[in-house]
Amino acid sequence: MKIRDIMHYEVVMLNPEDTVKKALDLMNEKKINGAPVVDKYRKLQGIVVKADIYRFLIEEGHYDTYPISNIMTKSVVTADIDEDIVDAAQKIIENNIEAIPILEDKKVVGLLSMENIIEHFIELNKRR
Repeated sequence: MKIRDIMHYEVVMLNPEDTVKKALDLMNEKKINGAPVVDKYRKLQGIVVKADIYRFLIEEGHYDTYPISNIMTKSVVTADIDEDIVDAAQKIIENNIEAIPILEDKKVVGLLSMENIIEHFIELNKRR
């Protein structure tokens, strides 16, 4: 089965110039732990997670004006929309992460989480 069959298509995305405060407020509002950072063409620039923000808050300050481009992870593990879900699950496990941005033509089109994968396999097991 392909990633496109189980991934989340509605993804909260941030821009590199968004502030740390905006990112944290949005994550709290949407009850998410992270978000891809994309340019105006939805091309992936990085990813920011709450842990990045919390580390910043401990060390720096000025979170209401500081851009997330300065704290985001720029080397992001991704998967292609037509990749097999088992391969994507392996990437998630090997990199000890909870979710990966899904790309199509180098643009972010969704997000695949370990939760999506587990739900998929639970559903498959119920059908047996």
